[in-house]
Amino acid sequence: MIIDCHAHVSAPAELWAYKALIMAHRGAHGRGGPVISDEELRYAVEEEKFLGRHDSHMHYIDRLGTDMQLISPRPFMAMHSEKPGFLVQWWTEEVNNIIYRQTKLWPNRFVGIAGLPQASGEPLTASIKELERCVNELGFKGCLLNPDPFENGPEDPPPLGDRYWYPLYEKLCELDVPAHIHGTGSRSIREPYTLRFINEETTAIVGLLNSNVFKDFPKLKIVISHGGGAIPYQLGRFEAGSLRRAKGGGELFSEQLKKLYFDTVLYTPKAVEFLLDVVGPDRCLFGAECPGVGSEIHPHTHREMDDVAPSIQNISWLTETQKEDVLFRNTMNLYKLDLNL
Repeated sequence: MIIDCHAHVSAPAELWAYKALIMAHRGAHGRGGPVISDEELRYAVEEEKFLGRHDSHMHYIDRLGTDMQLISPRPFMAMHSEKPGFLVQWWTEEVNNIIYRQTKLWPNRFVGIAGLPQASGEPLTASIKELERCVNELGFKGCLLNPDPFENGPEDPPPLGDRYWYPLYEKLCELDVPAHIHGTGSRSIREPYTLRFINEETTAIVGLLNSNVFKDFPKLKIVISHGGGAIPYQLGRFEAGSLRRAKGGGELFSEQLKKLYFDTVLYTPKAVEFLLDVVGPDRCLFGAECPGVGSEIHPHTHREMDDVAPSIQNISWLTETQKEDVLFRNTMNLYKLDLNL
């Protein structure tokens, strides 16, 4: 079995048109909402081709052998830095509603992961309320967490170790659901959003582990996107600093890293294997983000780059049990998926 912990919603154009409309009138015409039928939702997932390809979302994951996906909003569309903040809330709630409907249309294929309306510079009250709604009323199993709601704008957000985030951490522990760290948009031309993702995930890890977050919230469950950004590959820089601190009783950075989970959204086999070697197969969840940024055929291998499962299945030093852990069991356990296997 293969469960993709990192996938995003494919939706009809009416949803994206709704976003354009509320951004244009800035709330002057009221909230409204996208009018989308079940037939249109089915078409967007089962029939509509993506990225100029011959596959629909469902056909593609079927062809790659993915049995189930945890689907969330598309992060680069989150518009957390837009003003006024209620636009962020309207948009996020409507996207979550579409995800919920898709989980009902395909209950054996899709699991809901909530977006949070993290309006930049505002308290997390709306985000906590939406998390409660999505978990308690819609049956979602976790959420995305954006470390930078300003989206690379003129202001810096507080690091994830700051007490600004504590009310959300408290709610995550109360509901016993994971937060999946994922950057969103970028207002910088120099640092486009796909690079911003990696940099934000790197910064998020440092902010979490150089703080008291896991002392204050030992049951907090955090998943880091895209293999942990740069951290597994630059581990030595942070390990050296932690060795100096360890003389006074602190933990090594490599030991602290075991408090986090990592997805395998890395599109080269060597990178996937290196991540598993550094953090261990018990801390890795299969992720491929299909369809998405890696949905291209590499001219050298003639394979889809986001066909990540073979990169795990072909690692000789993993046991068959460890491969299964990464491919589905770790996700099933962390997100408390009730599957009859």
